[in-house]
Amino acid sequence: MGSLIEVRNLEKSYKNKKVIHGISFSIYEGEILCLLGPNGASKSTTINILCGALGFDNGEVICKGIPIDQNIQTFKQQLGVVPQDLALYEDLTAEKNVRFFASLYGLKGERLESGVTYALTSVGLTDHRKEKVATFSGGMKRRLNIACALAHRPTLLIMDEPTVGIDPQSRNHILSSIKKMQKQGMTVLYTTHYMEEVEEISSRIIIMDHGKIIAEGTKEALKEKNDERKITIRIGEASTISLDVFCQIEGIKEVSLENDELLITSIKGIENLDHIIDKLLIMKQKIKNVFIQEANLETVFLDLTGRSLRD
Repeated sequence: MGSLIEVRNLEKSYKNKKVIHGISFSIYEGEILCLLGPNGASKSTTINILCGALGFDNGEVICKGIPIDQNIQTFKQQLGVVPQDLALYEDLTAEKNVRFFASLYGLKGERLESGVTYALTSVGLTDHRKEKVATFSGGMKRRLNIACALAHRPTLLIMDEPTVGIDPQSRNHILSSIKKMQKQGMTVLYTTHYMEEVEEISSRIIIMDHGKIIAEGTKEALKEKNDERKITIRIGEASTISLDVFCQIEGIKEVSLENDELLITSIKGIENLDHIIDKLLIMKQKIKNVFIQEANLETVFLDLTGRSLRD
């Protein structure tokens, strides 16, 4: 994949506070790049810079070899932006909403009609094109919000939490639409608070915190960086248990006890559950439940930032 956008040593400050600290990354043609980070990570600031809606202090943002600030209007013509807040006219039909936003990009005549049909088809709203937005469900409004960014067939689609507050069926429809658009060649920059969405659609992930990039890679590569698994065993008589004996087992890194649950952190790849259970049986403990959590994106994110994605 060739590089569509190059961000080099980007810096941004508000008054005397630096909020972006010299970040560098690429967006490759045809990928779905998920930008993740807890609140205050400066994701929104980064997106606003990439949209051309916000200036920056130092660094470069380059699109196909040309700095965007050399011709910002030409750059914006290549973007489709789906904001988190709905930007729709409720008293207009779905079709008229898409037509209005498409006209802002200079679409006219046959090109405009083709773009409107393409956009509504992409989000599955063709059968509702003549209906007023005021009659739409929350999920349909979210899908129309996406359609309004598609009619001019952007090179880069920037989506800021496009599935907030909608039902699972609508979310699945939106994710399916995004994957279909990617297969047709569209490049997507996507932010979300739902890790399951990242698991489903991401080609690559960038994790930000406090204005810095702290991890980058495919979901598989990021998971490999976490060499731990968590074992939780619910037992009967917690007050009689000795934790020291578990520390002697190969691969055990940490052991603690919370109420009636034995919490063990073990090195991934070392099979030691049978030894743990043997120790419990020797102590005459009743084992009520065993839960093993392998490394996933949620645990990787928590280890890197100290917070879950939805905090």
